[in-house]
Amino acid sequence: MKGKFITFEGTEGSGKTSIIKEIKKHYENLGLEVMLTREPGGIKISERIRDILLNKDNLEMDARTEALLFAAARRQHLVEKILPAIESGKLVLCDRFVDSSLIYQGVARGIGIDKVYEINFFAIEDALPDLTVFIDVRPEVGLQRVFNSPNREVNRLDLENLDFHKKIYMGYLELMEKYDRIKSVNGEQTLESVVEDTIALIDRVL
Repeated sequence: MKGKFITFEGTEGSGKTSIIKEIKKHYENLGLEVMLTREPGGIKISERIRDILLNKDNLEMDARTEALLFAAARRQHLVEKILPAIESGKLVLCDRFVDSSLIYQGVARGIGIDKVYEINFFAIEDALPDLTVFIDVRPEVGLQRVFNSPNREVNRLDLENLDFHKKIYMGYLELMEKYDRIKSVNGEQTLESVVEDTIALIDRVL
């Protein structure tokens, strides 16, 4: 029996990492085999690309270079880790996937959603998530969390101006209108409430 592929999206500081860890615990307690992974990264090659993408020294990076690097990391991650896990029946929880590229490079960088989708279609073919959970947190709130958190490392994308992060937020709202697989959860609630609402969405898919 094939597993399920659930991805999580949100602006910087939306709390995805903490939420996903709680979701993983919940389903493991129910006896499911769960794999947690992230993008960019998840495997050795993709983690090396992640280091290039998020390094604060690489501020001169071209927007299309950025989009291509994300797609390259995604392809290797998908074929080496995600698809085998799904085929073996695992519930795969992934912190970001293709929608991040559509928004960050397509919308915020101005390349265009369709052009970035073309790059990523070559990378992922038809391997889209069964469900994408958008953790809805306003950019002002998310950035405040980022810069006030002692445990979170500030990366290259965090340093973009507020207008950039507002474009990302509005882009996600636009994308939800386009793809029915994307569902939103109010990320400004308590962690417990966000997790509860997210579990309700995932249970429908399972």
